[in-house]
Amino acid sequence: MAVIRAPHPLTTRLRLLGLVVLAGLIATVAPAVRAADGQALIRLLGTKRCNNCALADADLVQADLRDAELKGAQLQRANLSGARLDGARLAGADLSFTSLQGASLRGADLRGARLLGTDLRDANLGGALLDANALASSHWQGVRGIDPAQQSYAELHNAGVGEAQQGRFPQAEAFFSAAILKRPEGAISWVARGISRSEQGNTTAAAQDFNYAATLFEQEGRPDYSQQLKEAAKKLGEEPAKDKAGNGLGPQLLGGAMAALQVLAPLAIKAFAPMAF
Repeated sequence: MAVIRAPHPLTTRLRLLGLVVLAGLIATVAPAVRAADGQALIRLLGTKRCNNCALADADLVQADLRDAELKGAQLQRANLSGARLDGARLAGADLSFTSLQGASLRGADLRGARLLGTDLRDANLGGALLDANALASSHWQGVRGIDPAQQSYAELHNAGVGEAQQGRFPQAEAFFSAAILKRPEGAISWVARGISRSEQGNTTAAAQDFNYAATLFEQEGRPDYSQQLKEAAKKLGEEPAKDKAGNGLGPQLLGGAMAALQVLAPLAIKAFAPMAF
């Protein structure tokens, strides 16, 4: 009998710490998107040449599309999981909310491609051509062939949020740490890392993160956030550290006036606006 796991209690809170607000972004997508054209799909599979084709919602699971010509193709919501797209030319293609999970995109040209909400988990992007910050609004956990050190602040922070949502707090902490190295003044990442550390029982380090975030918020002219973080850090410091299993105290302490971190949502939204990077 299948076991259904309840969502982690921090899922909704951490989603506010950096998930791209899709509702606003979706409004920027072209208003009319045609569904996959049957003839276009046949042409693609037969000749591997279908530039600017309407292929939205196409089922191309594990398709062999090596060296395919797909410049400017409309591939919104298409299922390309496990597909072989090595050397494919996808420049300017719309891959919004497309599944490329586990796909091979080695040497593919993705310059100018729209990757909003694209699922690239466990994909191979070795040698792929990508615009700067191209993965900022996609899901790329486990992707191969890219150097996390070359990723933007937004990409690293979002990856940390994704790991935290799955309850993988050591991995989340690592991504938030990398994000902090990219943007030390990003208070939201210090808060997020503090929560991740609290969930692992590292209350001392979590309190330090909250205190530093409080300093950053004070410098930003937000004494309300600063005071609440200082109070949370103080209470964390009074709690004994626990090994392995976290106590979840961090988010509990931030739940009162901060309304379960909802007041931080506008900061997260602002942080992930394209012009911020």
